[in-house]
Amino acid sequence: MHESSEEQPALTTGRARRAVSVMFLANGIAFASWAARVPAVRERLGLRDSALGLALLGIAVGAILAFRAAGPLVARAGSRRVTRVSAMLLCAALPLPALAPSFNALVAALVLLGASNGLMDVAMNAQAVEVERRHGRPILASVHGMFSLGGLIGAGFGALAAGWAVSPAVHLLAVAAVLAVVVLDAGGALTADARPEAPAAAAAGAPGVSRSTQLVLLGLIAFCSSVGEGAMANWSAVYLRDELHTSAAVAATGYAVFSLAMLLGRFSGDGLTQRFGAERVVRAAGLLVAGGLGAALLANVPIALLLGFGCVGAGLSVVVPLVFRAGASAPDVAPGKALATLATMSYGGFLAGPPVIGLLADRFTLRGGLAVVVALVLVIAALAPVVARGRGGRGLGASAPAARPRAIGAHG
Repeated sequence: MHESSEEQPALTTGRARRAVSVMFLANGIAFASWAARVPAVRERLGLRDSALGLALLGIAVGAILAFRAAGPLVARAGSRRVTRVSAMLLCAALPLPALAPSFNALVAALVLLGASNGLMDVAMNAQAVEVERRHGRPILASVHGMFSLGGLIGAGFGALAAGWAVSPAVHLLAVAAVLAVVVLDAGGALTADARPEAPAAAAAGAPGVSRSTQLVLLGLIAFCSSVGEGAMANWSAVYLRDELHTSAAVAATGYAVFSLAMLLGRFSGDGLTQRFGAERVVRAAGLLVAGGLGAALLANVPIALLLGFGCVGAGLSVVVPLVFRAGASAPDVAPGKALATLATMSYGGFLAGPPVIGLLADRFTLRGGLAVVVALVLVIAALAPVVARGRGGRGLGASAPAARPRAIGAHG
């Protein structure tokens, strides 16, 4: 029995959604797998802390260079093709740091790893925006949740490999081989961009203030959110251990609570956006983080901080996905170029936030440094209306007309 003409596009969209989710999952597994083996690579090359820190800058350099190239590439070749190619490049680059015979070779390998990851980041987000447009309902938060899930999987297998004394080279080669098969298979189900935009078309409109202002404000939201994420990654355990004198186990639990809350928040974020709209969700997210972390810092006891870190994870989980969607829907700009700009600003917040908080901690205490996160998420709440503005002034969710349910399979 043949499928009806209405069911066929829905099934195709369902396959594309699963495919782009697999891409996010694979990206999270790849990067977490590398992160889990950093200590072993450092030991093999005999690097000092300063040398390792310098080498790790290669990832940031590669990512920033890729962000600059990603917009034009996606606009010219389409997000489907760039996602497929960049995913394979990431698999090829993943084992290189573990195979590097010297410091210079390690830096070069990390630049390549960062570049392939940065290119895939922009392309797969552009692809997710296109799939969401066809799907008719929010999906960006859940696909970002797949990245978070991939991070947990990659870190878990990395810990097992380290515990079993598997060399980083063997471990990362095995991960790369498996992921290459997975992304190659998933890539065939990705969807072509409905309106591929050449560079000239992207710049056709007059450079209006509304477009540039919207991107800047969206970038500011992403920057503030990433400062909060970076603060949790770098300072949550330190705060519990050094400021509140908890055990090492309790200190490590701080980031685990944040990560789990972010994972759960991303998988529930699409439903919240569908019901309440992007603006309300982002405003509530900012207020949740400000209230939760602010109250925790005032109480300044371990259980309160753990709850506060959970509020940060739950709140920030939906911010960047909704910012990326709004940016890709901005008028008179190619989605890939907008996403590259936003990714750069988001990455800048993740890199700049932790050292700035450290400097403030030296001057005012770490408690005062983390209070900066509270101030920044209030900025997010204030700028929430920006995420509701896209082509035609509306996005998916409660602010748009309700989408008719589609038969897209079990996971639709």
